[in-house]
Amino acid sequence: MEFLQQLRLSELNKGASTGVNWIDSSAEPFSTSSPVDGKLIGRVMGSDREAYEQVVSKSIIAAKLWAKWPAPKRGEIVRQVGEALRTYKEPLGKLVSYEMGKSLQEGYGEVQEMIDICDFAVGLSRQLYGLTMHSERPLHRMYEQWHPLGVVGIISAFNFPVAVWSWNAALAWVCGNTTIWKPSEKTPLCGIAIQHIVADVFEKNQVPEGVNCLVQGGREVGEWLSHDARIPLISATGSTRMGKALNAVVAARLGKTILELGGNNAIIISKEADLDMALIGAVFGAVGTAGQRCTTTRRLIIHETAYEIFKLKLAKAYTQLRIGNPLDANNHVGPLIDTDAVNSYLASIAKCKEQGGNFIVDGGIITGAGYESGCYVKPCIAEVTNEMDIVQQETFAPILYLMKYNNLDEAIAMQNNVPQGLSSAIMTLHMREAELFLSASGSDCGIANVNIGTSGAEIGGAFGGEKETGGGRESGSDAWKAYMRRQTNTINWGNSLPLAQGIQFDL
Repeated sequence: MEFLQQLRLSELNKGASTGVNWIDSSAEPFSTSSPVDGKLIGRVMGSDREAYEQVVSKSIIAAKLWAKWPAPKRGEIVRQVGEALRTYKEPLGKLVSYEMGKSLQEGYGEVQEMIDICDFAVGLSRQLYGLTMHSERPLHRMYEQWHPLGVVGIISAFNFPVAVWSWNAALAWVCGNTTIWKPSEKTPLCGIAIQHIVADVFEKNQVPEGVNCLVQGGREVGEWLSHDARIPLISATGSTRMGKALNAVVAARLGKTILELGGNNAIIISKEADLDMALIGAVFGAVGTAGQRCTTTRRLIIHETAYEIFKLKLAKAYTQLRIGNPLDANNHVGPLIDTDAVNSYLASIAKCKEQGGNFIVDGGIITGAGYESGCYVKPCIAEVTNEMDIVQQETFAPILYLMKYNNLDEAIAMQNNVPQGLSSAIMTLHMREAELFLSASGSDCGIANVNIGTSGAEIGGAFGGEKETGGGRESGSDAWKAYMRRQTNTINWGNSLPLAQGIQFDL
């Protein structure tokens, strides 16, 4: 396809890169196929341990050089990366859509997120502020400053194959760190395409080799990163099970983590809601990216007086969904990532039925012309209770659970009574309901919205969640602090040495 050629996806026989240079590897190659049509896109070489060691060594050397560049100059490089992404937005968006399976508009939207975070990071490069404090000792000045950590490891998931990497990389770079990225083995071509784009910008500006590195491979590469004491911070996106294992390893070496893990997100639909507005938020939240977002809407908690009418609206809206090739902009829903995801979807439907769930919109695999990959499924809706075991779990598929509530305290308790704590929303025109939902007695999630859905986030706000979602924050606000170390400084500019707390120590 033309967009593959535009992105120069030729370096498939080497498993790692330190920039413009690619490193040979003896690891076994692995295949990447499109869930859109089931066709093999290419076979990609993984990184062996020797290639990995070369990458880490180069990145450590580069970190010492890169940290000496003034932060605004680092920001200028990131600005140019954003400009390059604007140039490649169309082919890169198509690659994201074809390799991952999300709709073309969502593919373009993901590249736009990358552009937006570059813009944010450019401004941030002049705002890495510390505080000044008044000393209790005369003729002393106290202040704090922030320094780069060194090398940042980034492990990303298939569902956002490029955007989440950029949230980390753009901030890490302006903070003076180098990055080593392990893309998902399910979307390796996206990683290769980004490596080419960034390498061109870096080479043009004589950025030290090793500031932006790539290591391809599966679980073992992620384990190398997490065990490596030379890498002070690991930012990882994936399942809660993966995050728990990684966190234990990194914590054992007293390293730092940013974890973006599972979500089991709910929208509370009040009797005071604008139901037409709520319908749009609920449907997009539930079926966008075929339910494969960590912020996907998985539960609707609906006031009992609005329940029946909203259920009918929802079922009618689902009949209007167009499911098919995501490169066709007329389609709303593309495929799941692979047949393993399809099997998980089917198993969850079966468990829901076993536990008493009543499906008002049935699921199932879609077959026939245009669906040969076997990865296309029907978004479905089930009436359930929040206590069902299957409802407590995250299924990365378009399965939506409906339940009733009587009063808002009950609804908030239902929403919070799951292990995950990423995104949440309430649909209401009642100010007191909105404020209660946003209060300390309300949603326990990292993201809480009013009159918008759970899915999607702007880069200006910090992104992340609580409980089994991991507690990390990426993207906007002061998330940059996670990529730096804080240092408190005291300068004595007088001609004596008074001690703190009035201690006397006379010689």
